Amino acid sequence: MGVSLKDAQDGDLGEVSDINVTPFIDVILVLLIIFMVAAPLSTVDVAVDLPVSNAQPQPRPEAPIFLTVKSDLSLTLGNDGIAREALGATLDRQTNSDREQRVFLRADGGVAYRELMEVMNLLCQAGYLKVGLVGLEDTGQGAAAGAPRP
Repeated sequence: MGVSLKDAQDGDLGEVSDINVTPFIDVILVLLIIFMVAAPLSTVDVAVDLPVSNAQPQPRPEAPIFLTVKSDLSLTLGNDGIAREALGATLDRQTNSDREQRVFLRADGGVAYRELMEVMNLLCQAGYLKVGLVGLEDTGQGAAAGAPRP
């Protein structure tokens, strides 16, 4: 660290144009230590081999089949209410027994996961293995509107 003082007789100390970098280096070293400590804490320690999806968006069918689970756990196929026991027969009538057609499953947000799985098991038992889960696209407006999240 260098200091340059002029003669004290003129009463004016001149400007020093040298930059004192010592405080800057101290701040950088402190930030480096903080990042070195914090970086391992921000990673997830669960080892998972995630698959890569290269699926192309599928064209929407002309007449999609929507199965809805309401909040009272009743089922509707399209706009018509159906009993759980009649799900397979009703789907066969609507699809002409084409079990390769995709069934789009919608559920109320309050439906428990167990109930949703029971409906999916009913579809599997009926032979409909192509099930698409339907949800809303997140546009970020739900949080702004004050929608409570559990």
